[in-house]
Amino acid sequence: MVLVGSPNVGKSVIFNYLTGKYVAVSNYPGTTVDISRGYSKINGKAYEFIDTPGMYSLIPITEEERVSRMLLCQEKPDIVLHVIDAKNIRRMLHLTLQLIDMGFPVVLVVNLIDEAKKNGIFLKLECLSDILGIPVIATIATKGLGLGKIKEEVQQYSPGKLRFSLLYSPNIEQAIHSISAKIKGEYGLSRRMTALLLIQGDKILYALANHKERAFPEILAEVNKLNSYYQYDMEYILAVERQRAIDRICDSVLEERKIYSRGVGETLSRLTREPVTGIPILCLVIFFGIYQFVGKFGAGFLVEYLDLNLFVPYINPLMEYYVYQYIPWDWLQSLIMGKYGFFTLGFRYAFIIILPIVSTFFFMFAILEDSGYLPRLAMLMDFIFKKIGLNGRAVIPFALGLGCGTMAVMVTRTLETRRERILATFLLSLTIPCSAQLGVILALLSDSFLSLTIWGCYILLIFGIVGRLSGSLLPGNSSSFYMEIPPLRLPMLSNVLHKALIRMWWYFIEILPIFIITSIVLWIGDRTGVLTYIIYSMQPVMSSLSLPIETAQPFLLGFFRRDYGAAGLYEMVTSHSLSKEQLLIASVTLTLFVPCIAQVAVMIKERGVFISIIMLCSIIFLAFMGGLLLSKILPILNLYL
Repeated sequence: MVLVGSPNVGKSVIFNYLTGKYVAVSNYPGTTVDISRGYSKINGKAYEFIDTPGMYSLIPITEEERVSRMLLCQEKPDIVLHVIDAKNIRRMLHLTLQLIDMGFPVVLVVNLIDEAKKNGIFLKLECLSDILGIPVIATIATKGLGLGKIKEEVQQYSPGKLRFSLLYSPNIEQAIHSISAKIKGEYGLSRRMTALLLIQGDKILYALANHKERAFPEILAEVNKLNSYYQYDMEYILAVERQRAIDRICDSVLEERKIYSRGVGETLSRLTREPVTGIPILCLVIFFGIYQFVGKFGAGFLVEYLDLNLFVPYINPLMEYYVYQYIPWDWLQSLIMGKYGFFTLGFRYAFIIILPIVSTFFFMFAILEDSGYLPRLAMLMDFIFKKIGLNGRAVIPFALGLGCGTMAVMVTRTLETRRERILATFLLSLTIPCSAQLGVILALLSDSFLSLTIWGCYILLIFGIVGRLSGSLLPGNSSSFYMEIPPLRLPMLSNVLHKALIRMWWYFIEILPIFIITSIVLWIGDRTGVLTYIIYSMQPVMSSLSLPIETAQPFLLGFFRRDYGAAGLYEMVTSHSLSKEQLLIASVTLTLFVPCIAQVAVMIKERGVFISIIMLCSIIFLAFMGGLLLSKILPILNLYL
């Protein structure tokens, strides 16, 4: 069983209910980038359910749409659960008709019925089922209403006697019939849908048919002949004719009533999207959500509390007692409890410094997701992102980058063009700190609001300048911006906590082994003298930045993980090794410095080796040039930090 549908219609919520398996359920498009599989038993019989990335049409534009169509063609599901938003049924029935044309057994799940009623939209679902010849189920997924009927329908699926068949204009139908007769290969689609996709110029199918079909020149001639009849391309022509059929269906099943009062939610939704009010709201979200909650509470209070009330009085003395009492070898004592010991450095960094910060960030991010704020932020920032060759849709990976850069690079798949994916990946890797690094830097600079302001403005300035230059150098244009806007709701505390805990656990089990391995590598480098040599060789660079030679260590740590490097900077500050001016320079340079190993690996996978190397070289150059420029500016300004 495969779940398909546009982004943000509730597929993942329904998938969680059907399988009991938790995936990231977000109130914005692009969450389900990878395929998620789960299993469920219904009356003793096992079923496999697959949650797919969001798709608007069978002709893919984004990488996630390509993945979804490929899965449909290869898996040949027993049932396709097409989840749609009841408020936008006129637009979403396009994909329903395409799925029916593909020949799949389709169950239409009409979600968000409650939101449709609030907007004056009422549906006759039994009539819609009779017209389409497929089962239609009404649900409110967030409240669990109607979800039991999906299980019942899966168990006893029975399509209508007559499935809906959309007939196009006579010359189009003639071309479909002629091309269908010439198709001999297997594409995981009905011959009619294969012909329709070829007529619309689907690039993936063209490439396959060119190799599989002996009669491909004749097929191509039929397509060109049909194109000659029309002024516009066939994708547009077919969409117009399909929309006419959908309008006729909606006239029979849809009743719209005028709603005079939109309520507080609609008013607040409008205020978050308009620049005059939306930007101040964004500033409040950043100040209270990121600065106060993540920076002050997570990176400040929680980090200090765990260190002074748990590790210093209890855990550290206990570990030292057992290590020095029962382990006779000096090298092993050093490996565990030394300067670069995997407990002293690896476990302590991960548990005391990183875990509280990412926990508070993921909690705050889950609130923003479930409230529906992020799509509105995308609309608000669209005009700014267009200045650097992107659009508002790019807000999603950038926002995720504040949590984890590795995840964010993967989500750049949701951007439509290769140019946009390259540009977003580069800016993510250069200017967007992950939650742990951001939290540590906020904690370090929070004592001086001026330092924090300079750091933030400087990073934003580099983001804008580098983005504008990169956008002008990369060939191509930015794509048009479209995005489903979900209702603005009060987040459900249980969902927020569940999501934050899952992400926190995933993050912690990912970073803990890396921290331990990093500490072991550094311990080996320290024992062999290699680390001392590398740090000494970086002395000219550190001196040019007006930083002490010891600052080279956090930069080396940052190569393994950005947050690891920030934690190293935290240690230097607590030992009073940096002045406020040096801390600001180091914070800026480290923020711009190369991403962690995990993010680099995903960059190579997504963008390729050659482009990734160019990006990394550019990032190293820009990081040190940015730090060098700041080190020259600060003495001239003579600011009291």
